[in-house]
Amino acid sequence: MIEREFQRLEEEVGACVRCPLHEKRIQAVFGTGHPFSEIMVIGEGPGEEEDRQGLPFVGKSGQLLDKILAAAGFSRDENVYIANIVKCRPPENREPAPEERAACLPWLEEQIALIQPNIIILLGSTALKGLIDPEGKITRMRGTWIQWNDIWVMPTYHPSALLRNPDLKKEVWEDMKEVVRKYREVVDPTHKAPHL
Repeated sequence: MIEREFQRLEEEVGACVRCPLHEKRIQAVFGTGHPFSEIMVIGEGPGEEEDRQGLPFVGKSGQLLDKILAAAGFSRDENVYIANIVKCRPPENREPAPEERAACLPWLEEQIALIQPNIIILLGSTALKGLIDPEGKITRMRGTWIQWNDIWVMPTYHPSALLRNPDLKKEVWEDMKEVVRKYREVVDPTHKAPHL
């Protein structure tokens, strides 16, 4: 039943024309990972490679994200679902405009309702602004748990920020330690994280 709902939603997103971003996309990028995941990771929007492949986080940022998740004992195949605030690539990879985020938000909210994650990891300022607080500052709010609709939400830096400034990796690692602690508390007390 949920699989059918997921498929319906993905088809609707693929045909979406709610904002001008659809005009230049190759394809909408719905999401990837395990649909019954306890953890949902939400980023900003698709880049060029994501637009081409139809999957989120497949470029350099995605490779780094996979390494971060693996170090904490998580993977998109088993316990993580990955999506973005907007489903279509903004031109030149610019930040999605507030009206574009608003047009796409109902799709993301439906995904969240179907997946019912216990934990959401927000990657970067756009994800924080798009889901939680339009005035939110990632530098102020990262590393702090937020309760949103009975879901534990952890904002942290986007992997692309880590590629530009490797000094941020330490802070993201601290945030991921918190995610592992929370996962053990609310999902699986036996969860093993290889690098913790």
